[in-house]
Amino acid sequence: MRLFSRLLAAVTGLALFANVAQAAPIVLATKGFTEQHILSALTVLYLQKKGFPVQPKTNIAAVISRNAMVNNQIDITWEYTGTSLIIFNKIDKRMTPQESYDTVKRLDAKLGLVWLNPADMNNTYAFAMQRERAEKENITTLSQMVERMDYLRQHDPKNNWLLGLDLEFSGRSDGIKPLQKAYNMRLDRPQIRQMDPGLVYNAIRDGFVDAGLVYTTDGRVKGFDLKVLEDDKGFFPSYAVTPVVRKPILDANPGLDEALNTLSGLLNNDVIATLNARVDIDHESPQKVAREFLQQHKLL
Repeated sequence: MRLFSRLLAAVTGLALFANVAQAAPIVLATKGFTEQHILSALTVLYLQKKGFPVQPKTNIAAVISRNAMVNNQIDITWEYTGTSLIIFNKIDKRMTPQESYDTVKRLDAKLGLVWLNPADMNNTYAFAMQRERAEKENITTLSQMVERMDYLRQHDPKNNWLLGLDLEFSGRSDGIKPLQKAYNMRLDRPQIRQMDPGLVYNAIRDGFVDAGLVYTTDGRVKGFDLKVLEDDKGFFPSYAVTPVVRKPILDANPGLDEALNTLSGLLNNDVIATLNARVDIDHESPQKVAREFLQQHKLL
């Protein structure tokens, strides 16, 4: 009888081990830039600490990631409200950050995708200048930048402003042409300098352009001491990063939503810009930066 009990316990233990071993990992997909690499590292480290098996997939393009989620091939992603609103749902109506979030949350729920709590950050487009120059010329908003451009056009046409733009911005629905219309911004073709997005920051810092298009949470904004100009007409959409999860995955993993909301609750523009700068400027790895951040918040 004792031998039978031991055999039964051993078989039961093996069966439980097999079930654990066969449990499919939660697939996390993130995009191919620094901020997303950091989000991936934060998520993997923290979810593993909480006991969730996670399989990260990095450098996944936004549209590919979206299709994979809809087709049950990935389970979690960190998505931006503006991307879902404009790219996935084809809505270009101007909305407040809360309206944007509520809209994508409602629309994506029909596809079985759950938007959890958004981080208090907005990785949107903006124009930036050298901080010292912006303060010297008293430019804090896009409207003031346009006024300065108009003044030079009239009084010193040989010194027209140069704007650094990435190639994609020229054709976007929230790109240069509608921006010009919104701000009554007159631009001649020679004033536009198109370049790789990453080079715009260097061009502003080094004075190759007078102002340039940046992402508000990029580490180089802080690292190069650039002044982000206020979008005082509210032209650019809100891009609040948010954990998005397939509903069956949430249902099968109690506590997963709470864990992801804990991470999003730690993030804001200043925090993520600092983390981005450590990777992009100080050349630390996303994993090291993420681990130290979680340790600082006593989450590891």
